[in-house]
Amino acid sequence: MTTPRLKTSQPVRTAIFPVAGLGTRFLPATKATPKELLPVLDRPLLQFAIDEARAAGIERMIFVSHPSKSAIERYVHADEELSATLREKGKHQIADHLDDAAIDPEAEQAHFVMQPEPLGLGHAVLCAADEVLPGPVAVILPDDLIMGEPGCLSEMLDAYAEAGTGHMVATMEVARDEVSAYGVLDPLGDAEGQMVRASGMVEKPDAEKAPSLQAVVGRYVLDASIFDDLRNQEPGLGGEIQLTDAIAKGVERVGLCGFRFSGQRFDCGSKAGMLRATLAYAGMHEEFHPVLQTEAPLAMAAE
Repeated sequence: MTTPRLKTSQPVRTAIFPVAGLGTRFLPATKATPKELLPVLDRPLLQFAIDEARAAGIERMIFVSHPSKSAIERYVHADEELSATLREKGKHQIADHLDDAAIDPEAEQAHFVMQPEPLGLGHAVLCAADEVLPGPVAVILPDDLIMGEPGCLSEMLDAYAEAGTGHMVATMEVARDEVSAYGVLDPLGDAEGQMVRASGMVEKPDAEKAPSLQAVVGRYVLDASIFDDLRNQEPGLGGEIQLTDAIAKGVERVGLCGFRFSGQRFDCGSKAGMLRATLAYAGMHEEFHPVLQTEAPLAMAAE
């Protein structure tokens, strides 16, 4: 199979954030707090994702949420009353930080749509179809925290026009005994720098049958045709509409490329991944170094 080379001049203006999941692995913490608002130190997971989209020049952010997670919408928008109270108390720096984190309605667009039932990632992306701007779209899974400069999405968008494919997915190499937890690329040949052209993806393959060790993680840049493919997509694994299946359907038509990003990825859908992210983020701030140096020997002793 020869991958189509589709030079695209359309910019990626929209990012979709699927945030409807109920966070069962973090109960009871997520009983009242959405998992996307769980903090890595003092910065919620969702804020990392929003800032990554901002840095990539995204104009419209679409949050596919659940009716029980109204806290996300409250978080995303500015709280003028709280900011004013902080300023009255002389806490201008904190107020500035809150204002900077919130969506600026004069410069950014934030849209919310609901996914009432957990019908899969593909269904979540489809829920955003009526709100996207023309052209390709990005999808960011906040659970997959990717630290690094430039941000993962910025790297992908810089490479996207040159890739000549309609679909691009972020990938990382994993150990063979870990591939069954991921969608895995089926490469067409050797990597071209950070790009790996592919004939398709295999969802959670057995270790011995995996076509490669290039695992797909939570960043996607997708040709606009993904929405038509999702509308016609039959339920797959677990009775859900799988985004992987819809991407695979469009490979022969628009092409597929993996992108080996340079940052460090943390699976913050798991407790261990969340802890690793917190320790790594703390390590980036000198004020926490004494704490890390003190606690590390204690942790080793506890083992």
